[in-house]
Amino acid sequence: MESSNTRVIVDSLTRAIVEHRLQPGTKLAEQKLADHFGVSRTLVRQALFQLAQNRLITLEPARGAFVAAPTVEEARQVFQVRRMLESEMTREFVRTVTPARIRALREHMADEKAALDNPDAAARIELLGDFHVRMAELTGNEVLAQILRDLISRSSLISLMYQRDGAARHSQEEHMELVKALAARDEKRAVKLMDEHLRHVEESLAFDRPVPTHDIALALA
Repeated sequence: MESSNTRVIVDSLTRAIVEHRLQPGTKLAEQKLADHFGVSRTLVRQALFQLAQNRLITLEPARGAFVAAPTVEEARQVFQVRRMLESEMTREFVRTVTPARIRALREHMADEKAALDNPDAAARIELLGDFHVRMAELTGNEVLAQILRDLISRSSLISLMYQRDGAARHSQEEHMELVKALAARDEKRAVKLMDEHLRHVEESLAFDRPVPTHDIALALA
């Protein structure tokens, strides 16, 4: 029962953040959440810890929990670094490509396509981000894969909070075109497609959304 209650809290707060009903920087008071969900503060803390692991909130010592607040400048820097790293990763992938690696990417894309109709935006964006991590893993460079996991975790949060409707489907279509270029060993085209893809993801972010609320009860209603 306790784990079930924790999941309800995590899911409810995730939806409120992803659907832009809670403003970035909102303080998530433990007692208010405990009262709202009718649970103990211990369960609320467990839920907040899970949300912090997913980077949706930040936990600050002696201050409490706050909805994460990525900035426009942070988003630009994250995607700039990703373009630098992933252009070279794409070159390396083409140079060492094998049929097995292409099959692995196509299997991942099948999961992506199935997730497009899933109402769970967080799961959908996670899968789309994992495509890039999978590419790094398939090159055999675990250091690069770990760096990308961290960068993509940050960019996935930004996408969850600011991405325009329809962008996920466009990203999946661009993954398909990229894999075609990788399979054809067309290094120049593959690098170009990867750069354009990451720029399109960045351009799909809407930082001018209507300001949501700081009121937890209203956001969770």
